[in-house]
Amino acid sequence: MKTLKPRNTQNTRNLAGKRFPCLLCIPWLNLFVILTILLLTASFVRADELTDYLAEAAQNNPGLEAAFNNWKAALEQVPQVKALPDPRFSYSYFIQEVETRVGPQRQRFGISQVFPWFGKLSLRGDVAMEVAETEHQRYEQTKLKLFYRVKSSFFEYTYLNHSVEITRQHLILLQNMEKVARTRFETGEMPQSSLIQLQVELGKLDDKLRTLEALRVPASIRLSSVLNRKYDAVLPWPQPVDQTPAVFTDSDVQRWLKESSPELRQMDAMIRKETDAAALAHKERYPDIMFGLDYIQTDDARMSGVSGSGKDPLMASVSINLPIWFGKLKAGEQQAAYRRTAAEGMLAESENRLKSDLQMALYNFRDAERKISLYNDTLIPKAQQSLEVTREAFESGRVGFTSLIEAQRTLLEFQLSADRAFADREIRLAEIEMLTGREL
Repeated sequence: MKTLKPRNTQNTRNLAGKRFPCLLCIPWLNLFVILTILLLTASFVRADELTDYLAEAAQNNPGLEAAFNNWKAALEQVPQVKALPDPRFSYSYFIQEVETRVGPQRQRFGISQVFPWFGKLSLRGDVAMEVAETEHQRYEQTKLKLFYRVKSSFFEYTYLNHSVEITRQHLILLQNMEKVARTRFETGEMPQSSLIQLQVELGKLDDKLRTLEALRVPASIRLSSVLNRKYDAVLPWPQPVDQTPAVFTDSDVQRWLKESSPELRQMDAMIRKETDAAALAHKERYPDIMFGLDYIQTDDARMSGVSGSGKDPLMASVSINLPIWFGKLKAGEQQAAYRRTAAEGMLAESENRLKSDLQMALYNFRDAERKISLYNDTLIPKAQQSLEVTREAFESGRVGFTSLIEAQRTLLEFQLSADRAFADREIRLAEIEMLTGREL
């Protein structure tokens, strides 16, 4: 599994440690700061859930198991088509005995074997092998799609956890701001309109937190479904994860797409299969050969002294089929040619689509990286600085609660956006892996 580097958790979790107007002497703040420190410490614990989830999905997902069994079933077809047809045994009983000079014939035993024309069995084996390779690449493609679903569900679940955590911290701070505001209103230091506005903001944030908390069950079920788990228990919140290191150029990824994409490899196998099928269709113009051996049981002649009396004859035979229906043979060759052309078209279509999807995934990946850097290095520190300045201005009476609330809301949005960008980056990286068939 890939080694990840730590996220900038300090920018997204140190809101509660900021000083707030007239709140330093309040006992709850000390406990809140302790909880924040614990959260910061826990954020550097490396989580192995994703590795475990991927292994569990690979073992238990029924769709992947079905693709694997289809691949193995296709492999078992190869020795079947490369083998000679079953020999044919025949038995004849003369209901009315055939009288011959050497005696009456009672019954006949025969065995025959068909030998396809030279090269037919080899081509049939090649066709079956390419079909098996197609199923193999379909299995690989199914596995990559499954891993993408696991990673996507996992990082969405992780983002939801961060969102609940950050929103809850902001809600706690806003609740305590509301207590201070109510005290100031009672003492006449603050107008009622400011208190009402703060209470409205508190209600909105509480509603947002409830919405996020209610989303946990469907998010857990989404992850459980790809693991083939029962839905009777909600999955635990993931431990804080690190950012996956990924250094590559767009040209590298485009090259990997051509080299290792399971979907393109599957199309290549289909083209080879249809090429072999076309050669096999041409071979159908040549006859198959059947060799046979017959034995006839003969009783003794009715007249004595007959030379060779009761001698059982043994006969060898050779026969061939006559491929004279040229219209049928030509149609078979044309059918194989059309299928090969269709496979080539499917390859070109898949390649164009994958290139387009990969380019969009690369754009979203680069855009998410840019946003992570922007929020963690610039916007969140600036928002924290703005909140500090606004707090000081509020303490001195130069601004009201409205500005303080707006500064806090901006910081909350930036923190959530940074976590959203982090989840998007990891999901888009998983998508690139799925498209290229290579772990980055």
